[in-house]
Amino acid sequence: MRAEGLLGELKEKANPRKALELQRFFKTGPGEYAEGDLFLGITVPTSRTIARRYFDLSFPDLRKLLSSPIHEARFCALIILVKRFTRSQTRAEEEECFAFYMAHLREGRINNWDLVDVSAPTIGQYLLTEKGSRQVLAEMAGSKNLWVRRSSILFTFAALRIGDTKPTFEISTLLLADDQDLMQKAVGWALREAGKISPTQLRQYLEKHGKKMSRTTLRYAIEKFTASERKNWLTQTR
Repeated sequence: MRAEGLLGELKEKANPRKALELQRFFKTGPGEYAEGDLFLGITVPTSRTIARRYFDLSFPDLRKLLSSPIHEARFCALIILVKRFTRSQTRAEEEECFAFYMAHLREGRINNWDLVDVSAPTIGQYLLTEKGSRQVLAEMAGSKNLWVRRSSILFTFAALRIGDTKPTFEISTLLLADDQDLMQKAVGWALREAGKISPTQLRQYLEKHGKKMSRTTLRYAIEKFTASERKNWLTQTR
């Protein structure tokens, strides 16, 4: 299986000192959100370079990589899956990629914010024309799994790319009470991006929901406003 070749290349680039830094940064300690995740200490550009040599990997190979305890192996697998999705020629091929992604997300193989963020905004394109997609997103937003919830809001970035802000505002509302810092940041990020498309809609949303937001979410959402407007929103919603 060619997955072994990719794993071999990753291990050749291992940097134990960097690995320790990454394991602290990505919260892999006892009780933390990525407890037990293993890192080789490879930079993102290096991982991407290695992944590019394996864009033709089969689903069994990708499954093997996503089953690896090595974080960078799963990162490479998702880069390859995204490329496979963007190269799909038929709806059936896109569906296969989406189903593969969702299965591994729910199995806990996509288990850190960088893994979600590198894949969900593109894989989420599948839902743009899928009947019942809003229900899918809503169910994901209600999941007990942090990474499923984060994927629900990151999936809406696909709609933002074509100028559609409605899914982002809808799913953000479902997630406003989430007390996980990574979710508060993700929702604020999504709202900020929606505000780039329609500042008016974002301001209307803040008028209605600003007082319900965590300060983290609000600060992220208003980041592109002027300093004086940011101060006004922080005061007004206190």
